[in-house]
Amino acid sequence: MRYRIDDGLTDALGYLLKTSESSCTVRTRTSDVDIPLAMVIAAKEVPPPPLRRASRIVGD
Repeated sequence: MRYRIDDGLTDALGYLLKTSESSCTVRTRTSDVDIPLAMVIAAKEVPPPPLRRASRIVGD
């Protein structure tokens, strides 16, 4: 979700938890963010991050 803030624009990346007529809530890694819909510039579904690969141990 890209939305306006005082200094310009910012993004909230996470899970859309709820919407109402005037706002939406996005759960990010650090917190739930309530965003007024009037401030939203763009929104789109993005795929989840790729799974981490297991580290490889390199022997001598």
